[in-house]
Amino acid sequence: MAKNELREERMKILDLLSKGIITPEDAEKLLSAMGDTQEPQIFDAPTKKTPFRMLKILVDSADGDLVKIEIPIEFAKLLKSSKFNIDKLDDMDIDMDALISMINSGAIGELVNITSADGDKIKIVVE
Repeated sequence: MAKNELREERMKILDLLSKGIITPEDAEKLLSAMGDTQEPQIFDAPTKKTPFRMLKILVDSADGDLVKIEIPIEFAKLLKSSKFNIDKLDDMDIDMDALISMINSGAIGELVNITSADGDKIKIVVE
């Protein structure tokens, strides 16, 4: 049989199997009888799409301002590489490069918990 004919016959057998007309054992016998000695191809199963890890920044200033920022980690990395900055984080001398490095190494949970002398509080959490 030509290669295309073999393929068509295999597809017919698989179609019969999918419709429940033949059993998996019958399909195996039919495919074996076709004399196809080709090694089966192995494909990687599609990976389950995982949700984004999130970076949460919570700032509670002594003045009563409450800021909650929750962004995907990849977006936080993009912001770091741009001119964007968060003044309170700069004021607290938080090394964003070190923080991004920790995140890249797989750190999860509370990474920073600071209370300044004047009462400002900052928490940075990775979830």
